[in-house]
Amino acid sequence: MKTRPFGTTGIDVSELVFGCGMVGGLLIEKDDTTRRRAVELALEAGINWFDTAAAYGQGKSEEALGWLLADRANAVHVSTKFSIDTRHLGDLSGQIESSLTASLERLRRESVTLLQLHNQISETTRGRALAADEVLKTGGVLDVLENLQTQGLIEHFGITALGETPSIKRVIESGRIASAQVYFNLLNPSAARELPSSWPVYDFGGVLEACERHGVAAMNIRVLSAGVIATDTRTGREQPLTPGDTVDGETGKAQALFDVLGERHGTRAQTAIRFALSEPRLACVVFGLAELAHLEEAVAGAGMGALSEDDLEAIWALYAAGRSR
Repeated sequence: MKTRPFGTTGIDVSELVFGCGMVGGLLIEKDDTTRRRAVELALEAGINWFDTAAAYGQGKSEEALGWLLADRANAVHVSTKFSIDTRHLGDLSGQIESSLTASLERLRRESVTLLQLHNQISETTRGRALAADEVLKTGGVLDVLENLQTQGLIEHFGITALGETPSIKRVIESGRIASAQVYFNLLNPSAARELPSSWPVYDFGGVLEACERHGVAAMNIRVLSAGVIATDTRTGREQPLTPGDTVDGETGKAQALFDVLGERHGTRAQTAIRFALSEPRLACVVFGLAELAHLEEAVAGAGMGALSEDDLEAIWALYAAGRSR
């Protein structure tokens, strides 16, 4: 497994990061033998980072990592996330500290490599979306995280780069965060490059440029778009995270792409991973899995390496041509 620099932290992260979330759900739903084998295979493949969150399985994902990595605590990196209840913004410090305390207990760790804000970021606070001002203000989210870092409870901190693009970039451009979980995949690579109007998507334009300019490690999330890219089989857990997208709409885009691409670059999942690995501004690709075979497939895809420049230009030509169905 190749590694890449994790921003300016001095950490080298494996190109693939084991995603421990709900969509794949392996660490939450499978039996102990399967979960243990998945972690063993990941470590054998050279994966050195596991990404989880307090919300995944209401703590079950963190609990699983706690016992699965109990004897390897110093050998791997773990990142987790917290969510702010926007109805109670008067106690940001209390919310973040209590969430981290519970996460560390479940993870059986004294600290984590990375703690990330899980809320979407927007201009104003509404619903679960948190205003950028609440993140950046004196006594705001980043001040609290800096205090936790000083205490040695977290090594680094970052954000989930979902929500409204100008607000996301504003936080990145503050120069105060180490990482951003960036939405990027075959259906929507707008974080890296402008897409033609013939391929309509939510626009994350300039996010990777901002990350690169400020030394922020960009962790690629939704590389398989909750499985829509990888397969036509639906589990019911497919849930688009970007405004205007639907499962049917994303399915149509995926079909249009793979009608042309076929499997000459590997399976659909492997093609998606190789496409992401072709973007040098991404520090790593976080992938989820439901079966052990998915892990083997992803590792093999990473082993094939990034797509060639000719392959990438052919894909961008497909965007320009628009959806075929």
